[in-house]
Amino acid sequence: MINKELIQPQSIVVVGASNNIQKPGGSVLHNLINGTFDGDLYAVNEKEDIVQGVKSYRSVDLIPNADLAVISVPAKVCLEIVDILANKKGVKAFIVFSSGFSEVSEEGRAMEKELIAIANKAGATLIGPNCSGFINTHHQSIFTRPIPNLNNMGVDIISSSGGTITYIIESAMCLGLQFNSAWSIGNAAQVGIEDILEYMDDEFDQKTSPRIKLLYLEKITDPDRFLKHSASLINKGCRIAAIKSGTSKSGSRAASSHTGAIASSDSAVEALFRKAGIIRCHSREELANVGAVLTMKNLKGRNLAIITQAGGPAVILTDALSKGNINVPEMNKELASELKKHLLSGAAVSNPIDIIGTGSGEHMGIAIDFCEKYFKEIDGIAVIYGNPGVSNVAEAYRILDQKIRTCKLPIYPILPSVVAAIEEMDTFTKQGHVNFTDEYALANALSKVVSRTPPSVGKIEDIGVDIPRIRSIIDNAPSGYADSQTIKQLFDAAGIPQVEELVTDNKEEAIAFAQRTGYPIVAKCVGPLHKSDVGGVVLNIQSDEHLAFEFERLMKIPETHSVMIQSMLSGQELFIGAKYENTFGHIVLCGLGGIFVEILQDVASGLAPLSFHEARSMVRSLRAYKIIKGARGQKGINEDLFVEIIVRLSVLLRFATEIKEMDINPLLANERVVVAVDARIRIEK
Repeated sequence: MINKELIQPQSIVVVGASNNIQKPGGSVLHNLINGTFDGDLYAVNEKEDIVQGVKSYRSVDLIPNADLAVISVPAKVCLEIVDILANKKGVKAFIVFSSGFSEVSEEGRAMEKELIAIANKAGATLIGPNCSGFINTHHQSIFTRPIPNLNNMGVDIISSSGGTITYIIESAMCLGLQFNSAWSIGNAAQVGIEDILEYMDDEFDQKTSPRIKLLYLEKITDPDRFLKHSASLINKGCRIAAIKSGTSKSGSRAASSHTGAIASSDSAVEALFRKAGIIRCHSREELANVGAVLTMKNLKGRNLAIITQAGGPAVILTDALSKGNINVPEMNKELASELKKHLLSGAAVSNPIDIIGTGSGEHMGIAIDFCEKYFKEIDGIAVIYGNPGVSNVAEAYRILDQKIRTCKLPIYPILPSVVAAIEEMDTFTKQGHVNFTDEYALANALSKVVSRTPPSVGKIEDIGVDIPRIRSIIDNAPSGYADSQTIKQLFDAAGIPQVEELVTDNKEEAIAFAQRTGYPIVAKCVGPLHKSDVGGVVLNIQSDEHLAFEFERLMKIPETHSVMIQSMLSGQELFIGAKYENTFGHIVLCGLGGIFVEILQDVASGLAPLSFHEARSMVRSLRAYKIIKGARGQKGINEDLFVEIIVRLSVLLRFATEIKEMDINPLLANERVVVAVDARIRIEK
């Protein structure tokens, strides 16, 4: 639905234009006059003949035909104006600033539907309503300021909120980011995030299209389209970073009051972004910093050299990089000794490389060249250089400019003197560079970029899951919580290892099973939903007599119809769960069992079906991953098998959409095996 009249109009009319640039209609006209638009520009103001030097018409009936109309009038008169422009003046693109539509009332929602019906019937594109506008390198039809530096290969940004897009752009401008386009979609009544991504995907050109997309989202209307086109863009070489707001209950209320958005659950958003390959951010500053990292040469590994003229920031950066699993390797003594010969006597050279406060731009350049040529363990260089008042900052930044252009490794500039070196920093960014004024912000952004996952849309791993058998089991199972035999059959078909067990109402049969498998064993009542709450779980049963006593007690618990007997295994408790979300599909969760799930909620999520890469990234994103690897002398678990079980479960779910909820808690794991001990599955047909 996005057309050339929106992207590159030859004529624009501003309806509601004003001489007061504090009003939206005056501000947008000001931006158009002082921007890059070189076509015919008209104004409509019922009281003026000239507005900001532009010929103004008293009514839309009097204007010449135009390609694009920017509407800044009360909502109640929008319908009539858009109707005239679309059907009498040949307008094929509209940007509607006006509020008072679906974001405020049912009456407004009805008007919004009429507005879109008019545009659709005329074959016109409509951005908004309740938006701040649209800019690209051809025209700046937006009422907010500042207008960023524009570049055909700059960043594309799309936002549900007009105010938010402005603040993100300001943050990005401080870093030196340039923009190709900015879309404020407001209520997204006709053109939403999915439509813009589809347009960018369809129009993508390997030679001329921008590669970086930043998104601020308050709703994802069509997850499948969103996933398809975002993943396609990333596969073509683009990088996408996004904030999705409204994932908490209170945040959802805030989003709804803002643009009528309905927020999706946080786990569903995480899963969708992971499958698409989108880098998830949580603040405007973080999004801008990630965007700045993405403009730079690709960091091919996880090892950095740090060159600094101040020790403290280098320590902060080293600590922050470590938290993001990025290393600052030590330079060997021979190399360090050689580098020290070329620096001032107080320099420290092990890495971080401290050229000290009196170190010049020349010393910085020597250190960069030395690291690139001889320090083979590194994949990139961070340079911290400010203005302590005893060095020629302008000369240092000139050298840094040259090194960034010629060095094969990415160089991340951290220029912290936002007051003392403001002019020099401004000159540096105008040369096309970005600047991270804060080392922690760089480390956080860089860790997100290097940890991103590739898209895995439509990929189902060939892993030997018996899909026909799964379908047969599901087709023959009733709605409700599945019995243990059904769960066992499903896991057998999916290849998920299970602890050997027996479900019986016969005490002698239970004792015979325990004698065969060996003590100790676990006994659990079957029937009550929450076994632990009714005293229905007994651990470490060591003898026939103990088992007989507990069996009789368990059978007396209300709603109990049988007892499950299992070998008692030892190992780390793990958790895998799944929940079916409308429009998203199955969200698969994983984490450690017990307190990590219930109290700390340390879980990661993915969207079924999962690739091995997705599942592994889920496991490694857990805060408790160090426990999975092995910590404090304890052996780690079999991570490969844990990942495989997550993938197998996701394939099962892909072909059993009737499963609405599933918990495997716990799985017991050690360095050799990972075994499902207890599971609950709810089927809904």
